[in-house]
Amino acid sequence: MASLAVGSKAPDFALKTKTASGVADVKLSDNFGKRNTVLLFYPLAFTGVCTQEMCDVTQNLNAYKNLGAEVYGISVDSPFTQEAWAQKEKIGITLLSDLNKKTAQEYGTLLPDLMGLGSVSARAAFVVDKKGVVQYAEVTPTPKDLPNFNAVKSMLEKLK
Repeated sequence: MASLAVGSKAPDFALKTKTASGVADVKLSDNFGKRNTVLLFYPLAFTGVCTQEMCDVTQNLNAYKNLGAEVYGISVDSPFTQEAWAQKEKIGITLLSDLNKKTAQEYGTLLPDLMGLGSVSARAAFVVDKKGVVQYAEVTPTPKDLPNFNAVKSMLEKLK
C-alpha cells in the first residue's frame, strides 16, 4: 500500500464529528496558515489497539498543543459510534468519520479487508504543516503496530 508521500499536498477533507450540538464538519484546510495538523488513521473504534492509541494520545494532548498542533483521529466508523467510544474511554481528541472511506483512499491508507469485516483504514500517522504539505507519513506494517509518536513529535518540534 502506497501512502501519500512526504512533500505532497495533503488532500483537503470535510469530515463529520459529533459535537454537543449535533454533527459538524471539520475541514483540514481550516488549520492552514494557523497550525500544524496530526492525522491519526485507525481501523475501528472499540478495539484494543485503537483504544490504547487514542487514550495514549489523549494523555499527551497538551504536548501536541504545546507543539502548535491539532490532532485528529480518523476512522470509517460513524460519528455516533465514535462519540460513544470517546465517552466510554474518555478520548479527548477530535474523532472524524470517514464513513465513505474517501479520505483513507486519498491518503493511501485504505485496507481492502480486515479479518473479513470489509475495508477499513490502516493505522497511519501524518503530519501536515500550516501550508497543507505532508511533512511526515507513516503507515504501520500491521493494524496491531502503533505509529512512531516520537518521530511525529520530533517533526512537530522542527515545524514549530
